[in-house]
Amino acid sequence: MARVTHKRRQEPKPETPLEWLLREHLESLSVRGYSEHTVRNRQVHIGFFIQWAYEHGLREPVEVTRPVLERYQRYLFFYRKKNGEPLTFRSQHARLVPLRVWFKWMTRQNHILHNPASEIDLPRLGRTLPKNILSVQEIERVMAQPDIREPIGLRDRAILETIYATGLRRLEIVRLKLFDLQLDRSLVVVNQGKGKKDRYVPIGERAVAWLQKYIREARPQLAIEPDDLSVFLTAEGEPFSRDHLTAEVRRHIVAANTGKAGACHLLRHCMATHMHENGADIRFIQQILGHEDIKTTQIYTQVALRTLQQVYAATHPAALLETDPTASPPATASPGSEDLLAALERDAEEDREEPE
Repeated sequence: MARVTHKRRQEPKPETPLEWLLREHLESLSVRGYSEHTVRNRQVHIGFFIQWAYEHGLREPVEVTRPVLERYQRYLFFYRKKNGEPLTFRSQHARLVPLRVWFKWMTRQNHILHNPASEIDLPRLGRTLPKNILSVQEIERVMAQPDIREPIGLRDRAILETIYATGLRRLEIVRLKLFDLQLDRSLVVVNQGKGKKDRYVPIGERAVAWLQKYIREARPQLAIEPDDLSVFLTAEGEPFSRDHLTAEVRRHIVAANTGKAGACHLLRHCMATHMHENGADIRFIQQILGHEDIKTTQIYTQVALRTLQQVYAATHPAALLETDPTASPPATASPGSEDLLAALERDAEEDREEPE
């Protein structure tokens, strides 16, 4: 079976000065080493504003004043998605921050004399506790959904186990290569994760066993040449896209009938929450998840890899090959959990392609 190739979509030619300046700004971000994901998100969020400005007869950067940006901020507040729901304050925040960066760049590049976004007040971001964290028993029900007698089912079980065991972001799962797996050491190497930083992540015995079974029995049936060594492959033998991975994980969570919605990030969130509830220090979870900091004023604390693995083995519900799915973590969270949950919530928003 020949690998399907997709032609790169041609970017439309900018038509207004604002569109030209956006393209120039995105190029400057790429030159300065920002990831493709970050550049694309900036393009999407600033593009929303440019479209709104065009509809209001604004095409030149000098036509954008502070009152104009305040009008746009009010527009975001009253905006309703296709399902009738408003944008969350975090989504509004995500659309406004790139604008502030863009106008600051335009000022420094002398495209405008004054930065109209310098004094814009951003929405305050509240910290809400998660409403749909799965219990350990519910996690086990999700894990039991794939039909492991089939290659696709065995692959899906390995995906679910890996996400819950490691807490990797969905983009990190999609990019995972065979040579990133150090299963004999119970480690996964994340190359060029968020912020273009590498890290080691512990992985439990149970997930290792499912990964080895998938790689040995199912992956050879899915792989086609040329094989780019991506760990997880679609039925067509291609690497997953983020949306495809989300759809597969969500399908099994829905099938488990837990009454709770979510996909990849839900499993990442559950992993961090369960470890924290079982007594893991927030600094260790912080390093596993790849968060530089939990509070903006908190300095990142490096911890030894061996100690990290010991804490992981002692606190992750599925760290060992033989686990008791009926054992429940304590119901109360320890100090620092709100900071952890806030960081995970930021993660979810940043990982989202765009609000509906």
